[in-house]
Amino acid sequence: MVRACERILGGRQDAEDAAQEAFVIAYRSLHTWRADGPFGAWLARIAVRIAVRHAARRRTVAWADPHVTLVDPVGSVASADGGFATGDPAALVLRTERSASVRSAVARLAEPYREIVVLRFFAERSLLEIAHETGRPLGTVKTQLHRGLLRLRDELERSELAP
Repeated sequence: MVRACERILGGRQDAEDAAQEAFVIAYRSLHTWRADGPFGAWLARIAVRIAVRHAARRRTVAWADPHVTLVDPVGSVASADGGFATGDPAALVLRTERSASVRSAVARLAEPYREIVVLRFFAERSLLEIAHETGRPLGTVKTQLHRGLLRLRDELERSELAP
């Protein structure tokens, strides 16, 4: 749960706070659990929703130059020719800002698209797991994921074009 929240919120401390809040809410709402699916899935869904709400409350401003090279997850910089050089702090900051703008754009997605995108990419659930957790048919999950990604792309393009 902490890892899923961390992918949404971007920081370990915030993720731990969101996971703790999820446990408290789950404990208080335990009588509402219908036992029609895995308990862990129910708990993870609560945590993801809390993390998305926390991310939506944030107001981050990210200025990213699309012509600047990006940093890969291990800290080396991707050059224009596809090779990797040593870590560049400026590029790392730009990648972090870009990651924050993506999380912010995901938080602005309307339901059910936000939930499906978060479960797929932040919580790393398979499409079958998402269908089972949300109680939706697999075809519906696929459609909502596709539409959510299209809306996310439009949102990111608009935010990059905004002055």
